[in-house]
Amino acid sequence: MSWLMYGLLSALFASFVAILGKIGIKGIDSNVATAVRAVVMAAATLLFITFNGTIGQVRDIALRPMIFIVLSGLAGAASWMFYFGALQNAAASKVAPIDRLSIVFTLILAALFLKEKVTLGIVAGCVLIVVGSILIVKA
Repeated sequence: MSWLMYGLLSALFASFVAILGKIGIKGIDSNVATAVRAVVMAAATLLFITFNGTIGQVRDIALRPMIFIVLSGLAGAASWMFYFGALQNAAASKVAPIDRLSIVFTLILAALFLKEKVTLGIVAGCVLIVVGSILIVKA
């Protein structure tokens, strides 16, 4: 499967996260809901790599990559804590576009830390994402 198909499936399932999460957190503390979601994600992921036959690779991860994977996990946890907190206080149709500003932040951080090339098209796309997010939130 190509990276594009994975990306599109990721976007599709991310939209279900917003909708199902918004329904699920009604009357529940968003942090508790996020914790339950994290446990389900961890179990599902462990099942996947077990059936995929790659679970043994976990012990082969060197220290430096493991540190960055752990930091990524912590960043993801913080993201979801704030995401579910936002969903608890606003419409999913307002929260999701703001959350997708992560694209803009990612492009900026990728340029700074990963030395990825920034083109005029990337800058224009970022501007359009920001403008689009503002238009959706104000609608």
